[in-house]
Amino acid sequence: MTATTRPTAGGQRIAAFFDLDKTVIAKSSTYVFSKPFYAQGLLNRRAVLESSYAHFLFMLSGADHDQMERMRANLTNMVAGWDIEQVKSIVAETLHELVDPLIYAEAADLIADHKIRGHDVVIVSASGEEIVAPIAEALGASHTAATRMVVEDGRYTGEVEFYCYGAGKVTAIEKLAASEGYDLRRCYAYSDSVTDVPMLSAVGHPTAVNPDRNLRREAVAKGWPILTFSNPVSLWARFQTPSSTTLAATAAVGLSAVLAGAVSYRLLRRRR
Repeated sequence: MTATTRPTAGGQRIAAFFDLDKTVIAKSSTYVFSKPFYAQGLLNRRAVLESSYAHFLFMLSGADHDQMERMRANLTNMVAGWDIEQVKSIVAETLHELVDPLIYAEAADLIADHKIRGHDVVIVSASGEEIVAPIAEALGASHTAATRMVVEDGRYTGEVEFYCYGAGKVTAIEKLAASEGYDLRRCYAYSDSVTDVPMLSAVGHPTAVNPDRNLRREAVAKGWPILTFSNPVSLWARFQTPSSTTLAATAAVGLSAVLAGAVSYRLLRRRR
């Protein structure tokens, strides 16, 4: 996903790289869609229960390397044979209902702040790109980096083409930096998980958000800022009584304009 962006002063561009789960949204993005996947026959009851248990552990203590590898193995086995267009359709039809209320207000404000400063926003997630890309688009992100599955004849084979996790996230952001002209020394990164230490270490301005125990320890040792996001709220609900100017802007350019306009204006006023 690509959008037109502005170069920063001096010809070097800046990006803010956001992990998704527990950093921008309050739950696992993959888990959020388990119910509609079950309703349309993609998941059986056992898979839903296993997904619920994995999500419980993830919310309780985060995920370490071994857990992420087990999750990858379970994911590839689970999705083998799924029709990719059916997956995209389910995500598109349920995105507003399921994901919109889970977006942290603090994350939305921070994204808006970066955008008004002329920075690109990039969502970087180990979840599948068919799930991550629509969420990123709704947030007004410039690019997405996510896990890609191998597809043949319109169906997942069960093999992973690119796993956007750990060192894979660094590979993804370095590739974007090369193609988009980002100066990683001036870029920002945000994550909740110790598994994202490589991504956080790859930029000049790393921040731990809702960090798990191990990431908190790393952040304290390295002197990284630590933020707490705790207020998931519907983005649309935040603008139930907008001015006529905001209504016109929303009609013209959608949710991303609201984020970069109304929210950012409030942020700038708060800084004075």
